Amino acid sequence: MLSISRIRNNPDAIQLAVAAKGEHVNIKSLLDIDAQHREILTEVNDLRAERNRVSEEIANVKRSGGDANHAILSMREMGEKIDKLEDKAGSYKTQIQSALEVIPNIPHESVPKGKDEKDNKIVKVWGEKPEFDYELKDHLELGLILNLLDFERSAKIAGSAFPLYMGLGAKLERALINFMLDFHVREHGYTEVFPPFLAKAAALYTCGQLPKFAEDMYHTEKDQLYLIPTAEVPVTNIHADEILDEDKMPINYSAYSACFRREAGSYGKENRGLLRVHQFNKVEMVKFVKPETSYDELENLLANAEAILQSFGLHYRVLELCTGDLSFSAAKCYDLEVWSPAENQWLEVSSCSNFEDFQARRGNIRYRRSKDNKTDYVHTLNGSGVATPRLMIALLETYQTPDGKVIVPKCLQPYMDIEVIG
Repeated sequence: MLSISRIRNNPDAIQLAVAAKGEHVNIKSLLDIDAQHREILTEVNDLRAERNRVSEEIANVKRSGGDANHAILSMREMGEKIDKLEDKAGSYKTQIQSALEVIPNIPHESVPKGKDEKDNKIVKVWGEKPEFDYELKDHLELGLILNLLDFERSAKIAGSAFPLYMGLGAKLERALINFMLDFHVREHGYTEVFPPFLAKAAALYTCGQLPKFAEDMYHTEKDQLYLIPTAEVPVTNIHADEILDEDKMPINYSAYSACFRREAGSYGKENRGLLRVHQFNKVEMVKFVKPETSYDELENLLANAEAILQSFGLHYRVLELCTGDLSFSAAKCYDLEVWSPAENQWLEVSSCSNFEDFQARRGNIRYRRSKDNKTDYVHTLNGSGVATPRLMIALLETYQTPDGKVIVPKCLQPYMDIEVIG
């Protein structure tokens, strides 16, 4: 979250930045409450000082054998007044905290201005759009012909938008996950993590999903746990309430997890098959870095995600998100989109974001500077490395043959033990 001091010192800039994200927050109202809170705290401190003075006076009077009853009564009255003021201060503090929880992170100055995804900036296109001289099959047709996917039976089990991978489809999904994890560990030096798939509310709060996006998540009422929407949640919280050693930073983790998102209201042709599902698999990258290096680390994170798509030989592009399309917690974000030949559209498979100290403040994740031994909040970053459903779509459609088979990319052949799915 943003610190109240940052808002206090830059109210107009913060209000404009929040509006650029399409959010509506009354900064003036927050600062009015903050001013009242600080005024009460000042009064409480003054009263405490006066109470201490009176307490010393009472002690001196008693030592000299005088009557201290009037002073004792005055001190009791001050104590009662302090208690009432502290209760009022606590109420204001709660209001301030509640207001801060729903204020989004501020876009970095380099983020392009814009209202929505139409204003995102294309910063890179890699590879050539694949050309075909035969009629293409989409991923659902290929999945049915090759017995890779079975949405009819999965609907019987869990309802719509929960995929069921079969046979070589299941093996391909597992191959994608294993390859990406191995690649990030071997080529990029990440430490592999296998996190829990359920998390406490505090973990969701750290990453910015709560309280704002509670309706988008699956919640187990009895245990008060949430099914994670991404491995970002458990992995970022590995170091919650910790002070990290500067000499050991950056800390880079890569993790596989199943991801669960309700996505209420998502219907229609654009959500069929693997295009938009409630449960999916993803390999995530999470970084804990020093503030002065975080934007260099964002570029490294993006390059790490790109390397996966380049290994598969897929045509993709990189978008720099505009202010109006940034997520609640992100200060800057790149999206990676692969080309889907049969769908004839770009499909997002990764977002790489710098949250600066927004998540670290919520999760109390700090590091100790070696030069002066003082603590400061880390910067956190995360990126998909990458999500599998739309990656699977692009792979099946890009590498299909005229006779309805699918060529396995070379990097996956050691994991699949075959060269062609057919």
